[in-house]
Amino acid sequence: MSAPLYIAYHDEEWGRPVHGDDKVFERVSLEAFQSGLSWLTILRKRENFRKAFDGFSIAKVAAYTEQDVDRLLADQGIVRNRAKIDATIANARAALEVPGGLSELVWRHADPDSPVPKSMADVPAITPGSKALAKELKGYGFRFVGPTTAYALMQAIGLVNDHIADCVTRNLTVH
Repeated sequence: MSAPLYIAYHDEEWGRPVHGDDKVFERVSLEAFQSGLSWLTILRKRENFRKAFDGFSIAKVAAYTEQDVDRLLADQGIVRNRAKIDATIANARAALEVPGGLSELVWRHADPDSPVPKSMADVPAITPGSKALAKELKGYGFRFVGPTTAYALMQAIGLVNDHIADCVTRNLTVH
């Protein structure tokens, strides 16, 4: 993938630490929407998602009603998948119930000593840590957070550093 938007995301965001409940909620939500689609599709729609979901404010999304669901299903700027929209709302409600907050829960699964991949073939799709994170999130009622999605989240927000060994941004990533 060499689209400028994807390159900028890789070089400037992917793998860099993300903290804060709403920011982590945004990433959980976008990873769930990505399921079955390309990440580039989500990146191209990210600003639309932010507008449609009130900046991914957990409190605001948790208060959504059926009217909001209808509004989202009609929004051509986002992925209009009823199950994923419903999951995002349910996940916001679940996030409100997490003791200490969503960010704290997710960051408990950080693995700063993850192995350095030599090539893309060395980058796993799931790990014991992503299985544990998915299980814990599901225990609070989160949806669309299986081990693969959980690992993509872990990579995206800096819980692991999966930039390959010779990647120019590998050592710029701070954990």
